[in-house]
Amino acid sequence: MKNLVFQIGGTEWLWVIIVLVVMLFGAGKIPEIAKSIGRATGEFQKGKMEIEREIAQATKELEKTPERLRLEEAARVFGIDPTGKTDEQLREEIKKST
Repeated sequence: MKNLVFQIGGTEWLWVIIVLVVMLFGAGKIPEIAKSIGRATGEFQKGKMEIEREIAQATKELEKTPERLRLEEAARVFGIDPTGKTDEQLREEIKKST
């Protein structure tokens, strides 16, 4: 028996699993199980894409352009804290300060 287990290849194991699933859940439950697995896979992919998008956005925010650096320097000269402000917000506050 031990040798029989090691002689079964990948395709045979797939058939064994399919037969066991049919025996355990019945043929009527298989579409429901497949649908649930599909939904779970879709949710996983959505979550993965959202995390990748957040990482890309955070990376982009860390990279400061020369224009952003000039705006921050000008804001500091006028005593404005540039932390958490967009370029447009900084421009408006600088204009108000002049």
